[in-house]
Amino acid sequence: MTAPPPAPSSSSNIPAATPAAPVNQGFAIRIVGAAAFAHLLNDMIQAVLPAVYPMFKSEFQLSFGQIGVLALVYQVTASLLQPWVGMYTDKRPLPYLLPSGMVATFIGIAMMALANSYEMLLVAAAVVGVGSATFHPEASRVARMASGGRFGTAQSTFQVGGNTGSALGPLLAAAVVIPHGQRAIGWFMLIAAVAIFVLFRLTGWTVRHGQAKMSSLARNHGTGLSRSKVVQAIVVISVLMFAKFVYIASFTNFFTFYLIERFHLSVQQSQMYLFIFLASIALGTFIGGPVGDRIGRKAVIWISFLGVAPFALALPYANLMGTAVLAIAVGLVMSSAFAALVVYAQEAVPGRVGMVSGLMFGLMFGIGGVGAAGLGKLADIHGIVWVYHFTSYLPLLGLATAFLPKTKMH
Repeated sequence: MTAPPPAPSSSSNIPAATPAAPVNQGFAIRIVGAAAFAHLLNDMIQAVLPAVYPMFKSEFQLSFGQIGVLALVYQVTASLLQPWVGMYTDKRPLPYLLPSGMVATFIGIAMMALANSYEMLLVAAAVVGVGSATFHPEASRVARMASGGRFGTAQSTFQVGGNTGSALGPLLAAAVVIPHGQRAIGWFMLIAAVAIFVLFRLTGWTVRHGQAKMSSLARNHGTGLSRSKVVQAIVVISVLMFAKFVYIASFTNFFTFYLIERFHLSVQQSQMYLFIFLASIALGTFIGGPVGDRIGRKAVIWISFLGVAPFALALPYANLMGTAVLAIAVGLVMSSAFAALVVYAQEAVPGRVGMVSGLMFGLMFGIGGVGAAGLGKLADIHGIVWVYHFTSYLPLLGLATAFLPKTKMH
């Protein structure tokens, strides 16, 4: 009489455990794809701001320095909040923070479309920055939850969505905003509304499945680095992020001005070249993640920085066609490092995905913002062409990769 109870108990465990394993281990392409699509919509909206800088400069009679401060306000607002958002939600998950953040972006777009002063533009940029601060660490967490252990592939897929949106933003700005004026920015509220819907659906999946997946992955992937090694890694990553995103900021914020001054292009022509550069970043990002899963994060970082140095050094001396070709090469090679850097940091400090993702995306926005402000001041003093000679040496800071500590998948 005592034998039957154990038998059903053990057999009942088998059906429960058998389906759970593949679910936890599988790459949930639908969820990762939805997170990437939301990232595309989010960053398409974010890309409108730098794309319409030339319009704001003429309409509000701004200097390059004021354009740099506008970029700084947006990017620093986003960067300062992101690590804190990630750190808080590591301990107290707030799944509905994702769609709520996009609501803030929706409001910021409306304010930007209606702004009638430089100060109002700064406030609008700050509100859009708040939306970005809540989106990136939380959406990156969802992509990792759905990765099934293929962290680099999931992160690069998620990131390529953002890069694609960043590339499409200037095209839409050139087609919609530049011909019809500042009020046309309001059309991007429709994109924000679609993103809110997608994020509500993603949040539903996270509530049902996501936390169990994240707990399983956290148990199965290492103990990370010691405290001293973590500090060393953060210092090196900060140097690499500085080199990468100050250089990228010179393109995203000032490439149109460079092309207009050096090659006498129109604003809309220059936006096409900016689109080509941003599209190459999207492709390079997509390639970098899976390659990092195969050959290791550190190898990808080495290739990304030192591989781009010859192209960067040659770009200020090239003609228009050469500039386009070299800009594509720069975007392809340099962008491959970001997914590798994010996943490297997540492996160094396992179990703190939100904090690490927020810190990495925060560094990206913060360094980009400070870089944009500094480059704007330098452009006012020395001219925009001089800035591109100056920034061409930044990829050489990639030599700091030699000091990255080894992780499980370095």
